[in-house]
Amino acid sequence: MSSPAQPLAASLVQSVDWLAIAPPTIVAVVGLAVLVADLFVPEHRKALLGWTSVAGLAAATALLLPLLDGDRSTFCLTGDAAVCSYTADRFTLVIQFLVLGGALLAALLSVTALKDARKELPEGEYWFLLLSSAAGAALLPASRDLATLIVALEVASLPAFALVGLRYGDRKSSEAALKFFLSSVTATAVSLMGISFLYASTGTLYLTQIADRIQTVDGQFGTLARTGVVLTLVGFAFKTAAVPFHFWVPDTYVGAPLPVAAYLSVIGKAVGFTGLVLVTVVALPSYADVWGPALAALAALTMTVGNVGALRQQATRAYSAVRLLAWSSVGQAGYLLVPIAAAAYSEDAEKSIGSTVAYALMYGAVNLGAFAVAALVGRTKSLNRVADYRGLYASSPLSALLLGFFLLCLAGLPPGVIGLFAKVTVFSAAVDAGLGWLAVIMAVNVVIALFYYLQWTALLFRATPEGEPEKHHAPGPLTAAIALTGVLGIALSGAPQLVLRFTDTGLF
Repeated sequence: MSSPAQPLAASLVQSVDWLAIAPPTIVAVVGLAVLVADLFVPEHRKALLGWTSVAGLAAATALLLPLLDGDRSTFCLTGDAAVCSYTADRFTLVIQFLVLGGALLAALLSVTALKDARKELPEGEYWFLLLSSAAGAALLPASRDLATLIVALEVASLPAFALVGLRYGDRKSSEAALKFFLSSVTATAVSLMGISFLYASTGTLYLTQIADRIQTVDGQFGTLARTGVVLTLVGFAFKTAAVPFHFWVPDTYVGAPLPVAAYLSVIGKAVGFTGLVLVTVVALPSYADVWGPALAALAALTMTVGNVGALRQQATRAYSAVRLLAWSSVGQAGYLLVPIAAAAYSEDAEKSIGSTVAYALMYGAVNLGAFAVAALVGRTKSLNRVADYRGLYASSPLSALLLGFFLLCLAGLPPGVIGLFAKVTVFSAAVDAGLGWLAVIMAVNVVIALFYYLQWTALLFRATPEGEPEKHHAPGPLTAAIALTGVLGIALSGAPQLVLRFTDTGLF
């Protein structure tokens, strides 16, 4: 009895490439270490937990550098080394850089936010949840089977629910977390049903094997496979805040601590778009006739609803600045969906996906910068209205100039050259794929967005009616976050080819 079991056991033993999995592993280990350390660190030294978390995210980001020398895979099938659960290729590394770099900037914002919260936010739990979510988000782009993909998606999402509602005694925060949780769980359940349909149709969870087998499924399983494709997309469409799965965004961003809203606006979207790319272009290219039109329609609807929602925000309404950024992020999600939809029609799908990656890098840098300046103003203006930014240049010239630059990047206007180049890249992807109607809708939405971005930018340089402007003191971590995003945005505008080179993702 024992001899047949030994070869079976041996066949299940797989070598692990520890360097390949180091970035998400480091983040997860530091998260556990911070949670345990919280039990022993005295109250007056809790700030050490934050700086440990920042150091862990910086180390994980730095560990991407040794992986640049070539593709690495691990957790592979013993009978077929080409079929693996974890692959660190160029696409993976670029998305992991976006996720870990974005989480690092959100952590810098969090150091100041936790200090200002005056015990309303438990520090040990906060850092554990943030690092756990970042670890799941870093794992997702490397996932090459549906089981790992869904586990990574949920590891990234579940801590985010708790982060949104973590503030003690805040009803608005609790309601936002509940809405976020219930809608996300529903979307995940639908997505899991779709994955089960795909598994029933193909008999495998590996993305490359699904791509091969789904082309030859029996006729009786054709409808099941198509239904599985549609249902699987629902969960990832929710994560990207695509319309009509966007309704949780404004209330969640307002109810969450501002660093968490910044984190969700960039890392949450990166998770959703990465999942969409892997499921559609890698696993289901033969079903492009199903997901292509669906994503094109979602892109058109999402950018239109998002920009109209941002346009309707009143400058004097409480939290209107955060709400405007929330609706803006929905509109930006529509632009990000365009190249993925174009990949269904394009002869060069890799170039189309590269356009989404390039746009995501631009969006991540400047949107986190805008949230960083919003965090600065929110320290003295707790309602964080757009009207509160009037005359910001008089009290904090550099912050006003950088916020104006970030908004112009999001609008796609000079001197925000990187925003202009990224939009042109996305526009070209739609035109090259024959989606002229979608390119026209995108152009109309860019014009709509110009109004509210320019309106907010102009407000920064107007005189304040009260006379003496209120000074905004920026602590070191907050200053570092604003400076890093500013330097990154300006550097990319000066040399946009640094981002545009990622149109070659190496995913295929």
